[in-house]
Amino acid sequence: MFRRADCSTTFPTPAGGKRPGRWLTVLAAACIGGCGMLGHKVPPTAQPPLLPPAKPRIGLALGGGAAKGFAHIGVIKMLEASGIHPDVVSGTSAGSVVGALYASGMDAFQLQEQAFALDESRIRDVRLFAGGLVQGQKLQDYINQLVGNQPMEKLKLPFAAVSTDLETGQRVVFVRGNTGQAVRASSSIPGVFEPAVIGSHRYVDGGVTSPVPVDAARQLGADIVIAVDISTKAADSKPDGMLGTIGQSINIMGQKLGEQELARADVVIRPKVGGIGAAAFEQKDRAILEGERAALAAIPAIRAKIAEREAAVQHTAALTRKP
Repeated sequence: MFRRADCSTTFPTPAGGKRPGRWLTVLAAACIGGCGMLGHKVPPTAQPPLLPPAKPRIGLALGGGAAKGFAHIGVIKMLEASGIHPDVVSGTSAGSVVGALYASGMDAFQLQEQAFALDESRIRDVRLFAGGLVQGQKLQDYINQLVGNQPMEKLKLPFAAVSTDLETGQRVVFVRGNTGQAVRASSSIPGVFEPAVIGSHRYVDGGVTSPVPVDAARQLGADIVIAVDISTKAADSKPDGMLGTIGQSINIMGQKLGEQELARADVVIRPKVGGIGAAAFEQKDRAILEGERAALAAIPAIRAKIAEREAAVQHTAALTRKP
């Protein structure tokens, strides 16, 4: 603490009684002037400028819908073309197939190449003694081959595959372990696929409990969730064939749950794929195109959500910095 007495300096009169010389007067004035400065408040240190807000983590939640799942590829194409790159990915059923490949590092055009090169015989292993059900091992092996046999935790993007525990009816989110096996569990449509066995549990299609896995994307740390809903409302659907009938049944079971979960998304993209049958793999080009159209229409809403989130983070940072 400064004391003014420290600056109240007096200069003794020299011997002979002569008054101080001019230099002493100047020196005294300088000292007094310096003491006056001590009484002034030191300007506060300027606050450094606010750093740019951290980029919000974007989550992409891909719903189930069998052959309609090719629409997810079109959505990803438009997101990437617009400079929007998801940080985490979650998928249910067909969405888990596309999600796993995307999380492995494939871009939209590589996904499209794989889609057009897909031969159904590579993923369909029907076992007659099991009532004509698809075993699912081929699908598991196919996915593992495409992701380079990388486990889920080693993929380039955090990825979650959502399934349903057949014994408890609970939603199960896979984030670690065998990627192909998790996709198989997520895609095991009841009545079409044999339940996937992992450990002592049996798993069926994630669409039964989480048709569009918004909550799983949040669990992966997403700040903004873009949900892609390729389901068809039960009231608007006229199922055809066994797979269509089973798909309709899953839609009915998961419709209410799906609506509640979709309400927790920031942006919902709904490609117009209602006219594409569950087994219409030959219409993959149409599904991709519908995905592109729907995503392109949603880009302004996505940008607005990103800007809103960044503004909120900036505002919070400003408040915490106030003295």
